[in-house]
Amino acid sequence: MEEWLGRLDDLVVLGRLGSFRRSGHSFFQRKYGFNKCLLTSSCTDALEMAAILLNIMPDDEVIMPSYTFVSTANPFVLRGAKIIFVDSMELNPNIDAAKIEALITTKTKAIVVVHYAGIACEIDKIMSVATKHGLYLVEDAAQAIDSFYTGADGIKRPLGSIGDLAAFSFHETKNIISGEGGMLVINNDRFINRSEIIWEKGTNRSAFFRGEVDKYGWVDIGSSFLPSEIVSAFLFAQLEHLDEIQEKRLLLWNEYYKQLKKLEDSLQLIKDKGAKLIAVTPEKNEYILKTIEKTKASYSILYDKEMKIMKAYAVAFEIDERTVSRYKNADIDLATANGQKDKVYLPVPAVYIINKEGTILYRYFDADYKKQAPVKDILGNLR
Repeated sequence: MEEWLGRLDDLVVLGRLGSFRRSGHSFFQRKYGFNKCLLTSSCTDALEMAAILLNIMPDDEVIMPSYTFVSTANPFVLRGAKIIFVDSMELNPNIDAAKIEALITTKTKAIVVVHYAGIACEIDKIMSVATKHGLYLVEDAAQAIDSFYTGADGIKRPLGSIGDLAAFSFHETKNIISGEGGMLVINNDRFINRSEIIWEKGTNRSAFFRGEVDKYGWVDIGSSFLPSEIVSAFLFAQLEHLDEIQEKRLLLWNEYYKQLKKLEDSLQLIKDKGAKLIAVTPEKNEYILKTIEKTKASYSILYDKEMKIMKAYAVAFEIDERTVSRYKNADIDLATANGQKDKVYLPVPAVYIINKEGTILYRYFDADYKKQAPVKDILGNLR
């Protein structure tokens, strides 16, 4: 970083500002084969440019996922578009490709997809629908730098290279950062010339710097979408070490996965010791079945009628009205599910190991429900 800030000082002295922006553009075009890249001051700005380039007008409809950040929708709403939301897939937050075509009308102008957390959408299917209906496709690839998609043809393509336009983020929460920054990728040639004009406040300033016109002027709408040279220098210092940064993140991810996997496997470790797992709940049987279906529980769940077991082991706790209301807002009616009227009770998690003779071999309970019995203690007390 110090090296690049030093070079930035030289550029300021020499009056050659813009070098780091151009280096950033070249980096992405060279490494990922993007057609044309323009660094922006945010991913939101990149999406605002996309909305202008697509000539989004009032009453146009734009299809996008319901599960996304507000910046995906705002640029199109600002142009007067009506947003048509599509639900997520069952196994991840990405847009459900199978639900898109039914929502297309004569007013539909574009489909915007989000590669949430860098996980690719079913982009083959979505591109096929967009092509069939003559719609533009925009990739919100804010979290998808250095992510890829292998299509039905077996070709591995970088996310952001498939749609007509794509937007990336270099916000401080992303893998590669510039504090606040973004980038518009222009894959459709018809948008290249105008994108530069919109990027430069609606002027043909870029063409002037290339010597294509003898002076520049105001020729279209636009804004000051380009980032400062300091921001671009900060970003480029990270891009120089992109592979190293990604490798370290993967190393950390693998460690988290390994440790969390142990927790996931803890139930199996207990079963391997010959123990029979039984969960006790005040939920009525019909709601227990829903819980099993939702959680894929692999153990028995016992309906504790009138909370006799919970009371016997002193783990039945009255829930305050505020908590009951919060559960209701999440579509969980505790009173109905538990068959309770005036007061609502839930068990605070407790673990008991009871042998065949009914003797308690191990007991763990803490009124702080966030604390749990250590798996190693449970295993150590199984005989």
